[in-house]
Amino acid sequence: MEFVERKRWLFFGLPFTFTKYTIKEDMITVAEGLLKTVENDCYMYKVQDVTHSTTLAEKIFGLGTVTCYTGDTTHPQLVLQHIKNSRTVKDFILKESEEARLKRRTVNMLDIGSVDLDDMDDADT
Repeated sequence: MEFVERKRWLFFGLPFTFTKYTIKEDMITVAEGLLKTVENDCYMYKVQDVTHSTTLAEKIFGLGTVTCYTGDTTHPQLVLQHIKNSRTVKDFILKESEEARLKRRTVNMLDIGSVDLDDMDDADT
């Protein structure tokens, strides 16, 4: 599956900007510019977290903003701004980023400080 979305003006949600977002199973590509086009890619396995937000104006015109928090050096916070189908795009990125991390075996587990009671008894003696 692949999503191709354009950044839109907030006014009526018209796609008159020159920014295009392409979201595939393995990569997110942001192409910006008219005369000089700059493409930036972020591998899906680098996406750590995704948020979805909509302002009142975005809700009126059926738009939303998806923010990806990544381990990428060029875009640590990749913002897909004023796009249609934003909730669907967010869910797709979450699902595909998790699958990409599992494929590459780059899943990070957090130790939140749980302590084994047997270890505490051993430390007291």
